[in-house]
Amino acid sequence: MTADWKQVEEALKDIEVVGHDNNKPVSVIGLSEELRCIGIGTDAAVFYHPNTPNYAYKVYSPQSIEKKEVEAGIYKRLEGSPYFPHCYGTGPNYLVLSFEQGITLYDCLLHGIPVSEQVMQDVEDAREFVRGLGLNPRDIHLKNVLLQEGRGKVLDVSEYIKEGNDSRWEHLVWTYNHFYPLISGVQVPLWILETITNWYNRIDSASFGIEDFSKRVSQLFFGKRN
Repeated sequence: MTADWKQVEEALKDIEVVGHDNNKPVSVIGLSEELRCIGIGTDAAVFYHPNTPNYAYKVYSPQSIEKKEVEAGIYKRLEGSPYFPHCYGTGPNYLVLSFEQGITLYDCLLHGIPVSEQVMQDVEDAREFVRGLGLNPRDIHLKNVLLQEGRGKVLDVSEYIKEGNDSRWEHLVWTYNHFYPLISGVQVPLWILETITNWYNRIDSASFGIEDFSKRVSQLFFGKRN
């Protein structure tokens, strides 16, 4: 298994993950014929190599490299839970994680794939499990939850040692209960999802109200109603 990692490590040297200010997603520079980028975040990018199909490689930018060992420690504490990937080890600038089949909730909206209540409950149970370990389940959003054979699996645990509630999951639950039934099974255009994401990322948390935000989003889908 370690030999497989070393083989992929050589391929990973052909690419560079560059971080940016203002919480912008990283950029990937360079090319590798075999590596496939399967995810991009603000601290790292995730890659898949066909010679090691059971693993994914989370490669950190130099600006965020200190988070690698922190996240590895979090995965160690979560070990054995069915709600999260498994961390098999670390490399110089990457984690070796289990490759998880499935589709993100974000892509479910794009493709009109219904998200069941079971998926939402799985995330709730995952959050309760995390709190039981003395960690803080933050940064759970549409791109960090997989629909996997009808169940939910949570990705990216990097913020679980931070304090405070970012309320992202609570806002999704409210939206799922009050708004999602109107669009379940509908293919949501990418421009609408990106517009909503940009709006949400620019909100003032001190004055934010989910009901008002939902009304604004409704106008994108249905227009203004008298």
